[in-house]
Amino acid sequence: MNKAILFNFDVDKVNKKIKVERSFNAPLDLVWAAWTEADILDQWWAPKPYHVETKSMDFREGGRWFYAMVSPENEKHWCVFDYETIQPEKMYAGKDAFTDENGVINTSFPSTNWTNNFVATAVEVTTVTCELQFKALEELETLVKMGFKEGFTAGLQNLDAYISAQFYLRKQKKPDNRARVSYYVNFPGNTEEAFNFYRSVFRTEFVNGIQRLGEAPGQEGLSEAVKKMVLHVELPLLGDHILMGTDAPKEMGFTLTQGNNMHINVEPSTRDEADRIFNELSAGGNVTMPLQDMFFGAYYGSFTDKFGINWMINHQNI
Repeated sequence: MNKAILFNFDVDKVNKKIKVERSFNAPLDLVWAAWTEADILDQWWAPKPYHVETKSMDFREGGRWFYAMVSPENEKHWCVFDYETIQPEKMYAGKDAFTDENGVINTSFPSTNWTNNFVATAVEVTTVTCELQFKALEELETLVKMGFKEGFTAGLQNLDAYISAQFYLRKQKKPDNRARVSYYVNFPGNTEEAFNFYRSVFRTEFVNGIQRLGEAPGQEGLSEAVKKMVLHVELPLLGDHILMGTDAPKEMGFTLTQGNNMHINVEPSTRDEADRIFNELSAGGNVTMPLQDMFFGAYYGSFTDKFGINWMINHQNI
């Protein structure tokens, strides 16, 4: 049974403050990553039918997250979060503001000082406490009238769905860190059709069947069509090579184009070997994510090499 979700939303007009407490049924490292990595924030920060597009992110003290809230009509509302204090997996604080497309702050809208605290409150439960401090009561009331509570609540529900799916996958992860090479492909919604075709060609069977988005906890808000899509599937090819895949539908904020939907996934048996392969293979290319410990229990990084090939380096921490 899923643990109960804590959710408190308090408006303190006397001290010009909003305080939000929200729990998530997942470990601290996974929740922290979901709040501090641009590719994950893009998937949940905006309430549907809006979505977020990150223009740039530099998560460090003195750095900035520059992003747009994008409407279904592709209208972009630009915002920044300027990071002032960061204590990894404990808290971060900074200022959030509306801007123009060049990142110049729009003073006609309220800006907010945020402090977000992260605490592991139980086994596989993390509580995030957000405190929003305003300079004037009028700014607080303006943000409330703009629908902040409803929008932020909807975004947190998006995050529930994302975290539940990722934690489900973590529990299904490869149980050892033996070296292997696999290939990871994404499709906009026809992964099952593609993998059934590949299965017929290679005459092999799926490893542990097909895991669907609707099977992971916390996916109640998805449409029935999206619930039937593929969360994860693995198919042996030849010579111990594995093809892995997942659906990345536009309904969940993904945009796929031919060329960005396939990676060669190299899984070294040690961190040192992961470092060596990453550094040598990415030389002259474009690093999209430096090697780092990730929420799904791996030492992971990705890049496009100087010949245009996409790679993922993924050492499983055991």
